[in-house]
This record gives sequence, structure tokens and C-alpha cells, in this order.
Amino acid sequence: MKTEQIVLASRPTGLPVSNNFRIEQVELPEIDAGEILLKGMYYSVDPYMRGRMNDTKSYVPPFEINKPLNGSVIGKVVESKSDNYKSGDVVVGSFPWQKDFIATEKDVRIIDITIARASYYLSILGMTGLTAYFGLMQIGKPKAGETVVVSAAAGAVGIVVGQIARIQGCHVVGIAGSDEKTKMLISGFGFNEAINYKTISDMNKAIAEACPKGVDVYFDNVGGEISDAVIKNINFHARIPLCGQISLYNSTETPMGPRLQPMLLTKSVLMQGFIVSNYQAQFPEGIKMLAQWIKEGKLKFTETIEHGFENLPTALLGLFKGENTGKMIVEA
Repeated sequence: MKTEQIVLASRPTGLPVSNNFRIEQVELPEIDAGEILLKGMYYSVDPYMRGRMNDTKSYVPPFEINKPLNGSVIGKVVESKSDNYKSGDVVVGSFPWQKDFIATEKDVRIIDITIARASYYLSILGMTGLTAYFGLMQIGKPKAGETVVVSAAAGAVGIVVGQIARIQGCHVVGIAGSDEKTKMLISGFGFNEAINYKTISDMNKAIAEACPKGVDVYFDNVGGEISDAVIKNINFHARIPLCGQISLYNSTETPMGPRLQPMLLTKSVLMQGFIVSNYQAQFPEGIKMLAQWIKEGKLKFTETIEHGFENLPTALLGLFKGENTGKMIVEA
């Protein structure tokens, strides 16, 4: 059968553009014993994909030119030659950006869509929620009464981090890029305060006013000038989970900024980078806690869902313009 795929046509310089992608047809073979044929339902769109568009060594291989991009996908089984999966099962796994694709049994995990809608397994019950949970709880180690600051707080991970910090009894300050988003963080997700970095002329002062007791935990999703300002307000023995640096992903030159090491040194601050797969052995624990908090009404989530498989590149570009609130997902 024929299907469509989205390939990386060229490597971007700076901010990606639509010409860096191409839609083409591909022929799928018949499935073999132990394999399943899947139709894509929901596709995860994530900031880390920008790094994979560069031909540089990282914790995952770069995307190849003229080959499909890939990421987390929710798919429905349409044909099975596996004893463990049947037509109609809904599964999650890491797959190419194709409308239809073939998987082996070890590539997928069946999901229970009676607990939550399918797309949640790409967001709050998937890598997004687990990234927030383990980054905050394992590295941030929040304590009741402490102040937690979250950058990109209206993004997929940030929304969850802030709510978990509130569950732990912390004073939570979110940083986002519009008044609409900052109001949503406070009224919809229980943040104590929120700062619109696009309308603030002195971020250092804004952080100091929002965090009169200083910053005990900074969940860093963005880097750049925002992180410089937060770290100037950091407390002794603070913890900084380093999750993302989206403000720097499209830089064409090496960015210059304050030298942070003296502040980290003199205040005995822990800054630790991580990727969620570091905690893979503990995923069941994380999913159990996230599901429990959702069931108890302590944890809420929002998604930005674009429609149409062909709009995957547009959705990815939208991440770097701040067009998403919560998790960016494309529904095929």
C-alpha cells in the first residue's frame, strides 16, 4: 500500500522554514509474522526535534536528509499478524512521520483510552508529564514553603511542573510570553504569580518582586536572558533542573551571556541537565503518580491540537513562535 511521509529536505540555518520539509509518497510492504500495521492518530511535536535537524552528535542521532522525521505517535492497529495485538487496539511508540507505518511487537505499548483520551499519552501521561515529574522531583526536590520558578511555564512541561510544585506546597512563579498565558497559569493551573517576559523591561527586578524570598528551585526550559535573570535571584543550596534551552536552539552564533559559575559556586547551587529516558526504569512510578493526581483533580492539562497530517511542519515551526499552550500535537 502507498502512504505519505514527511522528510527532512534540507538542514535549517537558524529558524527552520517550510522549505526544510517535503511530503512524499512511499510504498509499504506487506506485514510479516509478529508485525502490525498502524494508522497514525496523534503525532507529538517537540522542541528537541530542532536539535535533531542539525548534523551534530547528541544523545539521539540527527534526522537524516531525505528521510522522515520521527517522534512519539499514537496509532491504531488496522492489521495484525501478532498474537498480542488485534485490529482496533490503540498503541503508542516512536515512529516516522508517516500516515501509516509498520511496527513490531517490541516497538509499541498498548494504552488504555478509558482512563484518559488518547492524546494524553503523548502529553501528561507520556514523556511530557514524566519529564516534569522526574526533573522536578528527582533534581529539584521541592520542599513545602520554597519558591519554584518555571520558565516556558505555559508550555507542555512547564504547566505540569508548576502544578506538581503547588501539590508539594511551594510558592510557584511562571514565566510565559503573553498576558493571556500568564492569566491562564494563575486562574487555570494554580500558579501563585506569572510574568510576561515580553512586556517586562527589567526581568531581574520582576523576578525579585515575584520571589521576595529568593528562588529555591528553577526549572529551566529556555536558557538565555530569562535564565540569567532568574539565577541572579537564586538562593543558597538552590536546585536547577536543566530541561531545555529553546531560546538558543535556532542561534547561528555562539551566544554570550553572564558567567554563571561564580553564582553557582558561591551559593552552593546544583544545576543538573537531564533527559527523561534517564529515569526509564522508574516510568511506572511516575505514570502512577500522575494518573493519581489527575483522578484526584489536582493535575490539569491543556493541549494545542493542529489538524491534518500535512501540518506537522507548521506545528513544529509554531513551537518557536510560542503558538502553543500546553502540548503541541497534530491529529491526523
